[in-house]
Amino acid sequence: MASAGPSKGQMETNPRGIPKAPFVADVDEYVGGKDAEIQSTMKKFEETTAKYRYMEVSLQQRRKALLTKIPDIEQTLQVVKFLQDEGDKKKEVEPLKTLFELNDTLYAEAQVDETGEVGLWLGANIMLMYPLQEAIDLLSNKLQTAKKSHEETVEDLEFLREQITVMEVNFARVHNWDVKRRREKGLIGQQSGLLPSQRGQGKDDSDDERD
Repeated sequence: MASAGPSKGQMETNPRGIPKAPFVADVDEYVGGKDAEIQSTMKKFEETTAKYRYMEVSLQQRRKALLTKIPDIEQTLQVVKFLQDEGDKKKEVEPLKTLFELNDTLYAEAQVDETGEVGLWLGANIMLMYPLQEAIDLLSNKLQTAKKSHEETVEDLEFLREQITVMEVNFARVHNWDVKRRREKGLIGQQSGLLPSQRGQGKDDSDDERD
């Protein structure tokens, strides 16, 4: 059953700890009755929605970075496996010749001697030499971790969009409830000529006019 008000127990979250937005099923109960003010409730909804949108932007940036990182790891892994395959041929072969990029339009030819090791950039301008098999294992683990992180990021983005939608629905329900409440009070006032709070004032105004 959907929550009709703030939960007194532990807040429900997704596997990564993002809180689930409660759906306001009974607006009257949630805000505290027909005569309750709704400004604090609406402000709370706006703040919660803003937090969800902030998390959404952060995760979108993370997803974009992962979409760039994953192909780079895959390409590096492919090259290291190629070097290992060349070394496993167990026959004398000519040194590997390749082209490496100097800038966007300039390449230079290089000769790669078989050493059984390869240098991997670890970040922060740090490169370490690894035996080929260790490099393959390291890159495979990094690739698996990056793909899993991407899947979780996509799931979190979908979850956040759902929570933002729930908060927008909550905002609309409370707003419409308030409009209906004000309209009902206006109709009651029209039937008696004035709102109850204005009746005494109207009588005093009539007395002043006679004076």
